[in-house]
Amino acid sequence: MQIGPEHYAEQARIAAELAEVGFVLPGSLNPRRLTCTHAGCHCHDEPPQLHGPYWYWTRKVAAKTVSKMLSAEQAEEYQSFIANERRLRGLVRELEALGPSIIEADPRTPRRR
Repeated sequence: MQIGPEHYAEQARIAAELAEVGFVLPGSLNPRRLTCTHAGCHCHDEPPQLHGPYWYWTRKVAAKTVSKMLSAEQAEEYQSFIANERRLRGLVRELEALGPSIIEADPRTPRRR
């Protein structure tokens, strides 16, 4: 096998970063401001003074968008989980790109004329 030291170093760097990733949470957090059903409420004034913000965690499940309301405290805590998930995906993409670069660098790989 013709894997160079630079490939091993890159794989070790990615593995070290993967080991530091904590909890992961797919999706996103979105604040929403809403109106209520009470006709005399300030949220129906002109201009409206909407209720909220209410925090929603949104993700895809079986090709459908699913949302769940969270407290502000939960949203603050779970934001780092979402950042970890994005970092994890980026590291996996880097690791996936490393494989083809090994094949391209291998002198045994047949070249087109």
